[in-house]
Amino acid sequence: MQIASRMEAITPFYVMELLARAKQLEAQGRDIVHMEIGEPDFATPKPIIDAGIAYIKSGQVKYTPAAGLPELRQKIADFYWQRYQVKVPIERIFITPGASGAFLLALGVSLNPGDEVLLSDPCYPCNQNFIRLFDAKVKHVPVYANTAYQLSADLLQQHWQAQTRATLIASPSNPTGTIIQAAELKECIHFVHEKQGVLYSDEIYHGLVYEDGVVSALEFSDQVFVINSFSKYFGMTGWRAGWLIVPEVYTQAIEKLAQNIFISTSSHSQYAALAAFEAETLQELELRRQDFALKRDFLYTQLLRLGFNIPVKPAGAFYIYADCSKFTDNSQQFAQHLLEIEGLAVTPGKDFGYNDNKKYLRFAYTGTMENITEAMQRLERFIQNN
Repeated sequence: MQIASRMEAITPFYVMELLARAKQLEAQGRDIVHMEIGEPDFATPKPIIDAGIAYIKSGQVKYTPAAGLPELRQKIADFYWQRYQVKVPIERIFITPGASGAFLLALGVSLNPGDEVLLSDPCYPCNQNFIRLFDAKVKHVPVYANTAYQLSADLLQQHWQAQTRATLIASPSNPTGTIIQAAELKECIHFVHEKQGVLYSDEIYHGLVYEDGVVSALEFSDQVFVINSFSKYFGMTGWRAGWLIVPEVYTQAIEKLAQNIFISTSSHSQYAALAAFEAETLQELELRRQDFALKRDFLYTQLLRLGFNIPVKPAGAFYIYADCSKFTDNSQQFAQHLLEIEGLAVTPGKDFGYNDNKKYLRFAYTGTMENITEAMQRLERFIQNN
């Protein structure tokens, strides 16, 4: 049997190997503290659950239009006006099976084989694989503390070549949790437009922000692709619902591709998501955001105390990407030993690119404060004894 040659360029999600081992240890009776996976411990807010259950009980769980429920698209449009003072026609809003579905649509309608896309390094690993799936090319641009681990207009200018077609900016980012400043994002958009290129703005961690400064790319241009999701801020990871906002010229192509790839996003998830914008839900989400801010501050302080280097305090998401070179020159080996000896699971930098990846570990502060406190005790003991 033949496996498509493009699969040779698709990299695995290495943390899944570590997660599998953690689950194996748990099955043996070991107590494992999980800080490796970016999934909040919080349950989906009750109004969302209730809306989903009510729709399922109706028995009429049918396809929706490929672009999504018109009423959900309208709620998203209203949300952008309320939160960013940006008017987005619902014709440019598409409901997708998570942010992953949004990426596939955006890349599918805008990239040709051989096109090059600039990505920050480090970055979320699946992004490069989405690009490669369309036989396009990835160019990793090393980013450092001087740009808050974000791309900049200067870096885009340095690395943009004849075959470069697009760039992706994630703010807040995974794994660093940093944001790009408004003025810099504006300059990046201006540069890409000058090059007649495409800019994808990954905004799936919007809402989970603890400092001032985060903005939507839509505040500067309607000629960008914006990817967002109900997974992170709204706590709907398993419901698999997200959205994509596209330039007007792409709307027909996007709808045609959506019809063919997935017909429509799960209808029960869309009806549940209608409740995501209710006042009761948003109040609950604000309390959760405040809770994440406390966890961030605690974890940040503890990691610095233990000797980790974190040049830029993360402003959003729920990750800290910490330099562990004081303790090891191989973060993957460090993570493996930490799991085996202390039962603490964290993600090595290998998953997030090539830029000094052996020097970094990603800590996800998605668990309870009690678990994070226990994790730091285990980490301190491991450092002292190894």
